[in-house]
Amino acid sequence: MVSAFPPAGMIKERMAAMTTALKDLTEIRSPAGWTGDEITHSTDWLYQLSNAEVMELETVGTKFLMDDPDLRTVTADRYPLPVTASALVAWMHDMDRGRGFVLVRGLRSELYSDALSAAIFFLLGLHLGRPMAQNQFGDLFDHVVATSDKTMDDPSALPSRTRDRLNFHSDSSDVVGLMCLRGAREGGASILISGVTIYNEVVRRRPDLAPLLYETWHYDWYRQDHDAPARYYSSPMVSFVDGVFSMYAGSNMIRSAQDYPEVPRMTPQQYELLDLLDEIFLEPGLPVTMDFRPGDIQWLLNYAALHSRSGYRDFEQPERKRHLLRLWLKRDVHRPLTPGFGKPFVARKVGLTVSDEDLRNRISQVCYPRREWGL
Repeated sequence: MVSAFPPAGMIKERMAAMTTALKDLTEIRSPAGWTGDEITHSTDWLYQLSNAEVMELETVGTKFLMDDPDLRTVTADRYPLPVTASALVAWMHDMDRGRGFVLVRGLRSELYSDALSAAIFFLLGLHLGRPMAQNQFGDLFDHVVATSDKTMDDPSALPSRTRDRLNFHSDSSDVVGLMCLRGAREGGASILISGVTIYNEVVRRRPDLAPLLYETWHYDWYRQDHDAPARYYSSPMVSFVDGVFSMYAGSNMIRSAQDYPEVPRMTPQQYELLDLLDEIFLEPGLPVTMDFRPGDIQWLLNYAALHSRSGYRDFEQPERKRHLLRLWLKRDVHRPLTPGFGKPFVARKVGLTVSDEDLRNRISQVCYPRREWGL
């Protein structure tokens, strides 16, 4: 994979001598600094697959499904995509150097089995990065599907398993990919907001609070993963290294971490900043809302934008319920980041063992959700 950033050694040297924007808190100009109003008046963010690309993905995806390789060891070069190669390069540029996301449309998922859809999705992810484990079982897929009637007011509820509106947040990976298998009866829209735009709004409205974005914040880990190795983790909200801006945030996860007595108490100024962020998240014209259709795939660089979801109503029939597939990708492009930035890699609790029967390392297994997990 071609790096979009300087070599790691050069970055390390520069980081030793770098200064952040703390001394000169000015607005940042970047292709990733868009508003929802600007996005909705453009189609640059939407990639329509050609007939030839769809045919290739269906053919190679079918071979991948029939081979059913071990997802932990399979490599992209075993399943080349020469017709789709230029599209993959464009999507990587959009994420690393552009607006930070792309919506891919054109797959005929209504004609596919869920297993074939999952195979095509995984193949694309394999060409864009390295799929990461998403739970204590080591699953490289997660399924965003409501498996209970819990709401987010319940501390035991997992966001991916509810129908509630989700607040803006960042995920654990470099890239998060979502593929829509089936949409909701009503609602369930995907919503994004630019990290650069959030930062610029804070600088514009409350420059006195902007330096706090570079400080260490504490996030509720348990609410995101009940099998996490600790109840919370820590990260700055903003990294600005060698001219590269990155954001990692989630005000609700920061607030709920205050329920744990071992977490340092927030200051009044920190609460002010969280309140301001919540105002910015809801500012008309700043977020963009996307209609997620069956077959759509959204690729999002987590450092460029925060994402959320509107609440939704499901169909009664189990086979018609809203169902998204999710991939977390690691992209080895040497993006310069502040040390300790973002969420730690998913790890198992000390002493937690997973039996061979619980392992799901092939597309024929992981393409279906674990109904018992996240209840």
